Amino acid sequence: MVWIKRFWYIIFIIIMLIVILLMSSNSKKSNYTKINEGEALKMMAENVKIIDVRTKEEYTSGHIKEAINIPYDQISKRAVTFDKNEKIIVYCQSGNRSRQAAQILIKLGYTKVYDMGSLNNWTGDLVN
Repeated sequence: MVWIKRFWYIIFIIIMLIVILLMSSNSKKSNYTKINEGEALKMMAENVKIIDVRTKEEYTSGHIKEAINIPYDQISKRAVTFDKNEKIIVYCQSGNRSRQAAQILIKLGYTKVYDMGSLNNWTGDLVN
């Protein structure tokens, strides 16, 4: 009789663990996607928003055409009014700030966030 109670207790624990795992996996938000210059260029031929997350000074010294400047530390404070399902590419000087900005955008509910990383690797033209 005791072993039957233990058996059902173990079954109950296993079922509870499975339920907890399923609930936690369903609540995870999607991640951003790391892309390279070639992938970014293909996306730029389509309808995509490009955000330069560097400082205003860095932005004015040269940025990718069509990019708008929202410094990474302002992403969560400033109203980013894009459609939550719109494709967004972020980049910075070294890749660190763009990673942080991409993570913030995902937390804000944006679903198609692409981190191009470093502008140092950009071989295309820059505009002032």
